[in-house]
Amino acid sequence: MAILLHIETATDLTSVCISKETKVLSIKNGSGPMMHSQELTLLIQESMKEQGLSFKELDAVSVSKGPGSYTALRVGTSVAKGICYAADIPLIAIDTLEAIAQATALEVQADFYCPMIDARRKEVYMSIYNNKNTCVKPCKAQILEASTFEEYIQNGQKIAFSGNGSPKYKEMVNQAEFLFLDVKCSALHLVSLAERAYEKKEFESIAYFEPIYLKPPNITIPKKRL
Repeated sequence: MAILLHIETATDLTSVCISKETKVLSIKNGSGPMMHSQELTLLIQESMKEQGLSFKELDAVSVSKGPGSYTALRVGTSVAKGICYAADIPLIAIDTLEAIAQATALEVQADFYCPMIDARRKEVYMSIYNNKNTCVKPCKAQILEASTFEEYIQNGQKIAFSGNGSPKYKEMVNQAEFLFLDVKCSALHLVSLAERAYEKKEFESIAYFEPIYLKPPNITIPKKRL
């Protein structure tokens, strides 16, 4: 029975989960937004201590691989890699949007599921899954307009939106076919997908794995003082 550590830092939320098969042993969430670098290792240490586990007793570490915040993804990936390297255990990477879509499907029945992650202004990172959890439109950066999902309205198909980017679109439309759910990133959503990846031995290279950034970091240059 595999014991897995799950790390979620793709957005402004930090969360850590420990599971045994698909049973959740521990879940811890950060105290506030964008506190990954300050809190992630502490949350992991607390979770491991409470369960009486050493890192050598873990069978693998799963990490949410994005898309999402450039800096936050780097923090989560670096910590996950460090644990895997030190404990000599495999690294599992889970598509953040797929995890949100699967969690949304447990909440509501729809023809399609569209997880969205905030990407500044009117832009989101998104993909679309059908009701069999198959990706039908791969991950991309999308500037939202009221007509973005017009094809689904014309076909009378119900689509469920979730993730921290979905409120942007909710403000633009009022369609009975569109459902909006408050499902955000969480390490809990990685558990079933990571367990499946572990059973199939779908592991990443600890040396070469990189998250899905889609965009470079948003770096601003300070103005010179006069």
